[in-house]
Amino acid sequence: MPATDLQLDWLRAFVAVVDAGSLTAAAPQVHRSQSALSMQLKKLEDAVGRAVLTRGPRHLELTPTGVELLGYARRLLELHGEACAAVRGAELIGRVNLGVPDDYAAAYLTPVLRSFATRHAGVEITLVCEQSTLLIPRLSRGELDLAVVTRDKPSRGTLLFHEPLVWVGASAHEAWRRDPLPIAVYEPGSLARRDALASLAALKRRYRIVYNSSSLVGHIAAVESGLAVAVLTRCSMPAHLVLLQEKHGLPALPTLEVALLRSRASKGSGAVDAMHEQVLRTLRRAA
Repeated sequence: MPATDLQLDWLRAFVAVVDAGSLTAAAPQVHRSQSALSMQLKKLEDAVGRAVLTRGPRHLELTPTGVELLGYARRLLELHGEACAAVRGAELIGRVNLGVPDDYAAAYLTPVLRSFATRHAGVEITLVCEQSTLLIPRLSRGELDLAVVTRDKPSRGTLLFHEPLVWVGASAHEAWRRDPLPIAVYEPGSLARRDALASLAALKRRYRIVYNSSSLVGHIAAVESGLAVAVLTRCSMPAHLVLLQEKHGLPALPTLEVALLRSRASKGSGAVDAMHEQVLRTLRRAA
């Protein structure tokens, strides 16, 4: 008969793996090795008496038992955080103005915000989703406390990870076969725009810009309609679009450096300190 004692460490490991999508990504968040995290999940499943996760074709997937357990696990961890805050004294309060481009927000921000909210429910977060070319000057002016951006110089901020750039198209239209190549590009000053145009010039591939916008949603619409091919960050590429490569006549693209920036004006803010630490703990990877 399975045990009924579900230890918090096991539940914390379970939630971290669900949010991160893999054991490898979750391990740094709970300060455990991958093997130790796997062992905690095994103990949780032994206690429950059923599997809570299965390995799918691309990532770990919840079983029906895992789906049912997940809500309880989140509530227990949240209550534990409230209890710890109550006995430790004053709760951390304040406001954090966080800037993140749309593509990074959709792909990477959910585990950051979930973990932060569990620990610091008294902190108000204002999220600003704009392109890096707009976020960097706003942070310099003190309008933002933190920003996750594509950095434009090696010395700017703290490196979090490298994000590949990819060409994408729609199979129903095959816009990549046209000459000149119709392309959708980001705003002037964007590194993705600069790298895309430079790579086409190096290949001596003729092109014409048919769509110009800072909107990720707009770029995807331009591709889906057959108007153009586009350059996106790999994390933002919808699964139904085609990843275009050299066999499609498109040149290889470089990777972007994604960094965390902090404003000077936010120095001394405990709320910003806590969010800064959370972003680093969750997103920083070996460069």
